[in-house]
Formats: sequence, structure tokens, C-alpha cells
Amino acid sequence: MLVWDDYFLFLLKSLTWVVAVIFVVGAVIGLIAQARQSQGAETGPKPLRVRRLNDEVDKRTRQLREALEKSEDGVKSRLRRMLKRRGKTSGGSGDGAEKSDEVAADERKKGKAGESEHPPRTFVLRFTGDIRASAVDALREEVSAVLRVARPGEDRVLLVLDSPGGIVPGYGLAAAQLARLRTAGIELVAVVDRVAASGGYMMAAVANRIVAAPFAIVGSIGVVAQIPNIHRLLKRNDIDVELHTAGQYKRTLTLLGENTEAGREKFREELEQTHELFKQFLNRFRPQLDLDKLATGEHWLGEDALKLGLIDDIATSDDLILEAVEQGDAFEIVQPVKKHGLLARLSASAQSALSEWRHPL
Repeated sequence: MLVWDDYFLFLLKSLTWVVAVIFVVGAVIGLIAQARQSQGAETGPKPLRVRRLNDEVDKRTRQLREALEKSEDGVKSRLRRMLKRRGKTSGGSGDGAEKSDEVAADERKKGKAGESEHPPRTFVLRFTGDIRASAVDALREEVSAVLRVARPGEDRVLLVLDSPGGIVPGYGLAAAQLARLRTAGIELVAVVDRVAASGGYMMAAVANRIVAAPFAIVGSIGVVAQIPNIHRLLKRNDIDVELHTAGQYKRTLTLLGENTEAGREKFREELEQTHELFKQFLNRFRPQLDLDKLATGEHWLGEDALKLGLIDDIATSDDLILEAVEQGDAFEIVQPVKKHGLLARLSASAQSALSEWRHPL
């Protein structure tokens, strides 16, 4: 029995050393990564990638039509070719049979747009969120680019959003980037194929219109935070941890130290404050929401979310993109993410482990 006690004490001491090493190594790696990042900052962001989605839709349509024509029986195929040859020899156009897909698409757009000389343009942005909202760096570049060319009152932005939420500062910044579009008078439509929960829904709420797939997860208007504490385990094995702070609430809850009821109460107070700010933000952009009923941390699927007013329509991003192509030009804009080296990735992981437990949405 004594052998096992000694072994257990050895493991606890080893764990303490490992935790201390992680803190030190994380800090050192962070400093090195920041230094290298500042040295490479002069290169600036990579050029935007812009794709005209109309071209891709027309290409796929043309491929499918060609495949269908090849699959028809031989008699009809020979008859069609014969009619086409007769149309060419007579100098006619075969009643428009030779009209290209591009011309047909342009005519459809003109018919939809009426007499407008400037059919609406749609700029498609995509945001796939992690707990740190890492994609916000690309989003800010994409929004800035759109603001330089979009025509207020004519063009719109379609945001394809997929995020379960994460830390408050990251998603607060992402939502603020989208608010820039609203402020500039650019219509913003958010479409959710899979999930827009918590911080993800905060982003969606900025849009003029929210569309979601029937079984997309929406809502989760709440704040959560957790941290393990092994103080009693260390105390039983005579392992001391000292924590010194200047300021009564510089540290409320800790991993290794003894947590007090006053610290817990302050921590809960901070959570409530963040939740209240979350609700105020939603009330600004979607005042029709019954937040007393909806801001409980629950989430809903698309059909139920529509009934509760969390979204405005049921559809997928594919539906909205095809609709945009029919109405005018649709451009997908992507800011390539800068690839980070091993040091930067280790630094991000260390910083996540040390700080991301605080107040995730």
C-alpha cells in the first residue's frame, strides 16, 4: 500500500511540473511567435480569390445537358442533328436551338431585372467558426473589400455561416465586422446550413434576413464557462500552490489554487453581465425576439426556429446562390488564410489551453 501511495504522490508531483512547464513553454513560444509574426508582417495579406459563380453554374448545366443528349435514343438524336443541319443550311438559327447557355442566362437575368441597367450583384462570403473565431481575420479583409465596390441599395452580401460559437471577444469582433455592412446600407443575408449557435447566432442576428435549412441548429443564446480545480488533491499530498495578485478580482477562479465563494460569486456575476450584453446586442438587431423565452441557452432546429422568429425563412445556401445567379452576377470572395508554422500553431494551442475557458458564448 505504501508503494502505491508513493507512486501516486510521484504522479501528482509530475503533473504539477508538467502544468508548470506548459505555462512556461507556452509563454516562451508565444513571445517567439509574436516576434516572428512582427517580422513577417510586412508581407501583408494574400490577394483575395474571387470566383464568378455564374460561370460555374452555366458550366455544370451545360455538362448535364450534353450528358442527357448522349443518353437519348439514337432515332431522336439523329433527328435532332438532321434538324440542326437543315437550320444551318437555310441560314436560320433553328428557332434558337443554337443559343448558348451564357446568352440564355443573360436573357433570364435581364427579364428578372426588368429595365434596370445595373442588375443586383451578390457577394458570397463563407465563415466556418471554431472556438477562437479564427476566421475573423479573413472576414475583416473580405468585408473591407466588399465595402469598396458594393452599391448600397442595389448589391447584397450572402454570408454562408457555420459555427457553434466560442469565446466572446472573437465572435464579438466577427459580429462587428458584419455590422459594418449594415451601417453602409448593404443588404446582408445570413444562411445556415448546419449550425449557428451562441456566438454563431450572434453573427447571424446582424443580418437583415436569416435563412436556415430545415434541420439546422439555431439559438443557444447563453454564456458558459468552466475550469477544473485540483487544489484539494494537491493539498492532501502536501503540494502548495501560491497565487499572488494585485486587485481584488484579478483572478476569480483558478486551476491549482483554492477557490473562494467570493471568487465564485464574482465569476457568476461576470457571466450574467456577458449574457445581458448578448441580449442587448440581439435586441438591437432583432427587436422582435422574445428574449425572456429564447435567451435560456436552448437551441432549436430550423422549422421550430422559424416559428419562434429566430430565423426568417427555410432554405439552403444552394437555393440562395442559384437565386442570386438568376437575378444577376454572384461572386464568391475568399481571403486565403495565412499558413502558420509549427511555432505559431503551438503558440495558439498553448494560449487556447491557458485562456479559452473564460466566458465562451
